[in-house]
Parts: sequence; structure tokens; C-alpha cells
Amino acid sequence: MPEPDYLGSRRPRLVLYLPHRPKGLAQLVHAPDARALVAANSNHWRKIVTLLAKIACPDADGWRRFRDGDLFRYTGLCFAPALVNTGSWHWIGGKDNLQRFTALLHNARPLANSPDVSIDPDRRLLLTPYPDYRQLSNALVSRIRSSLASHGFYND
Repeated sequence: MPEPDYLGSRRPRLVLYLPHRPKGLAQLVHAPDARALVAANSNHWRKIVTLLAKIACPDADGWRRFRDGDLFRYTGLCFAPALVNTGSWHWIGGKDNLQRFTALLHNARPLANSPDVSIDPDRRLLLTPYPDYRQLSNALVSRIRSSLASHGFYND
């Protein structure tokens, strides 16, 4: 049986697209839980879910509670190279990953002082380096949050 392509909310506010799946995905699909995902995988996945929480959490200071309790009530992880039709924002992490989306048309513009991060508010699309602390510092996460806020992300 093929591995699932999606983990998380059926009505997410943000979907993060990644090129690889975590271990135990088939079990997590039935009961999405960030702590269980991290426990079944490496520190690498802790970084990914932490960055997802830091960007998606409505309250910037409450990201830890959000990550450990509500992350998959409001977000999703997708492993297929096609945007899911949810009306949500779509975050494609990594240049190599973006190349998998061959039919994706967008008009993403780089953030000021952050040329590696682009946003297309009409398509509700966020393009960043791969979600890793070395690529997405706290300062860059703050700039991403500010840009998303200016486009109504936290008001949806």
C-alpha cells in the first residue's frame, strides 16, 4: 500500500509541502500529533514542526503550546508535488522541492531584505528555503510572519 501524501487538518490555514515523508506516517494520519511525529523520527522533524508552528501560530509567543497541542488542527503536511485544494496558504520549503511543482504558475515576489523568501498573496503561496534553523532564522521567521499578517493570514 502506498504511503499517504497528507497529514493534518482537512481545513488547514497553512499547508507545508515537503519532498520526503516521516517514519510512521500511515499511523499518524489517523491521529495527527506533532509530539508523536517527533518521537518516531529524528531531530530533523522537530525542527520542521517547530518552524511550522512558529509561522502558523496566531500568537507568536505561543508557538510551543500550538506545536504540542493544536498544530495539526490548523496546518497540514503534504508530500505530493501538487497544491491541495483547501483554500489555505501553501508553503513550499526548498528550491529543489519547488522544482517538483512543474505546473505551478505563480507571481511570487521576494520579501524586502530576504531574497530567498517570496510570497504570492493572490495564490496564497509562500516560497522559502528548506525549513531548517540554518535557513530560517528567528529574524527571518519574524519577517515572514509580518508579511503573512499584512496579507490577512492571521485573521482568516
